[in-house]
Amino acid sequence: MTLEAPRSPPTDPPRPAGRGWLVAFWALVATFVLVTLVRSAQVGVPLRDPGGAWFAARIASSTVVFAVLALADAHHRTERGHRDLRGTLATLRGRWSPRRLVLAATGVTGYYVVYACYRNLKSWVAFQEPQDGTLLAWDRWLFLGHSPAGLLHDLLGVQVSAYVLVAVYESFSTLIRVAVVAAVVLPERVREGYVLLSSAAWVWILGVCSYYLVPSLGPFSSEPAQFADLPDTVVTETQRRFLAERADFLADPGAPGALSQVAAFGSLHVAVTCMLLLMAYHYGLRRTRRVMVAFVLTTMVATVYLGWHFAVDDVAGVLIAVVAVLLGRATTGKPVTPGRGRASPSSSRRRRRGPRRSR
Repeated sequence: MTLEAPRSPPTDPPRPAGRGWLVAFWALVATFVLVTLVRSAQVGVPLRDPGGAWFAARIASSTVVFAVLALADAHHRTERGHRDLRGTLATLRGRWSPRRLVLAATGVTGYYVVYACYRNLKSWVAFQEPQDGTLLAWDRWLFLGHSPAGLLHDLLGVQVSAYVLVAVYESFSTLIRVAVVAAVVLPERVREGYVLLSSAAWVWILGVCSYYLVPSLGPFSSEPAQFADLPDTVVTETQRRFLAERADFLADPGAPGALSQVAAFGSLHVAVTCMLLLMAYHYGLRRTRRVMVAFVLTTMVATVYLGWHFAVDDVAGVLIAVVAVLLGRATTGKPVTPGRGRASPSSSRRRRRGPRRSR
């Protein structure tokens, strides 16, 4: 008589993941759009697309970034020996099903809808009375009567350091555009990228709330003499333009293209970069988070040094980032992230066989 090995009980086929996270993301977008429309009616100013074609330009640039990253990702995923154009394109077609494409495209679009609403709500903060004096007093109290910007100017100088910090500050826009697209291209599942999209959306939502909580323009406006020794750069030019645009907006809010783009509390440059740092921890990206630690710290210095923000604005930015990531993870249901999920069959086999011997 032969003994048969006991059969394992039949397992149910895997059920498709729920779509609650997707519904939650779009509920967030729709709610923020509704809030923006209500506020638009209250102030009597219609929604505007900054620059006349801002939204279309963002979608177009994101499409280009998407194509580059998707192709590079497919090339990386293709087995060695087959990484020619044909092999890469075959991997690309296999990875990007119509469903995945729709999820990625709509996710990025939803993010930019939130950002467009944020830009309009930020513009209408101009109707509030600035409270820069309060923020200035807080800074002086924190730094024992000294100006944090003045201390940085004395410590770092006002020539070479200024240009370096301007370069870091101006790289912000490119960084966030690439990060948003990379979030839906690089992970195994698009849902994992929605954690970053949701967190980024929450940054803009919480950020504009902080603008209304403490309306302000920034030290470059309230203490211009403090920054008179800085060289004339793209930042100083932008600051002058923002103040002129704000004055034009207040003079005639209904004028076509009228928009105010200046607000200080809290610093969303700091909030967004800090959010990306926390996302690097969330996704288990060790090298990225080392780079982002340095980038966040340099950005915090740049915002104060260049006069965009008070030091307390940066503190508020960090708090906004932490809360935004918590809300972003809650919105998407905290999916399994790279490095934290189950091992793939190939990696399991490698562990069973042991490490390969080097020759």
